[in-house]
Amino acid sequence: QVQLVESGGGLVQAGGSLRLSCAASGRTSRNYNMGWFRQAPGKEREFVAAISWNGGSTYSSDSVKGRFTISRDNTKNTVYLQMNSLKFEDAAVYYCAASGYFASTSYYSENRRYPYWGQGTQVTVSS
Repeated sequence: QVQLVESGGGLVQAGGSLRLSCAASGRTSRNYNMGWFRQAPGKEREFVAAISWNGGSTYSSDSVKGRFTISRDNTKNTVYLQMNSLKFEDAAVYYCAASGYFASTSYYSENRRYPYWGQGTQVTVSS
């Protein structure tokens, strides 16, 4: 079992920045692949970014590429999502997720591949 707790969400002006954190605890949590997903009201949960267990590979959706950066510090069992140049359409509840081994790189962006989820943190973007 892995427990995930997100933090760092809040209200930010368009064009601003936020850094989300996801603290993991539990059995060998540092060996898990990690992902960030988001869900806006009335929309499906969508992939944002993911990182392999050792930080060697990262993936991000086209909508955030060049603006968001995912990273991890396994000494702290924490994954980060640095969000820059925030847009109105980035407003959503952001969820951290964890999974074990992926047989394909395509799995990183599929929320059904992640068995462990945090409770989410709200990001609101204002004008």
